[in-house]
Amino acid sequence: MRITPAQRNENENRIRAAMDRLLRGEIPPGGKCDINTLAVEAAVDRTAFYGTRPYSHLRVEFERRLQALQQAEEIPDPREAQIVRLKTESIKLRERLAQSEQTIDELTDFRTQALARLAAQHEEIIRLRAAVAGASRVSRLPAPRSTVIGTGS
Repeated sequence: MRITPAQRNENENRIRAAMDRLLRGEIPPGGKCDINTLAVEAAVDRTAFYGTRPYSHLRVEFERRLQALQQAEEIPDPREAQIVRLKTESIKLRERLAQSEQTIDELTDFRTQALARLAAQHEEIIRLRAAVAGASRVSRLPAPRSTVIGTGS
């Protein structure tokens, strides 16, 4: 079915208006910032945007403007912006988790070494006490007495 130049002009105006709304971030519920949503919002058949169809130049313009916004890190689709934000956050959290695991491994190794040193020192103390107890020339000092300071009564 052929359309008149006036109808084509009207369709292009609707498409451009819908394009502007989508690129401003006014995404309808259930829609995205894409050609399908553009076609639905402009009430135009989606296939009219492809190949040698009458509105293919508008699809190219829409994609160029969308890409320019994305390169400027301005994402009109809030869901896409959320996806990008969540991916970035996920990467940062994975890095923090890897750092935490490395720190835990280092602290576990330190704990193991400290316990081994303490056990070795304890064994050395026991050995030295046994050696002192067996020597007759060494006398033990009496344990210090605790002195209580009077209360003045």
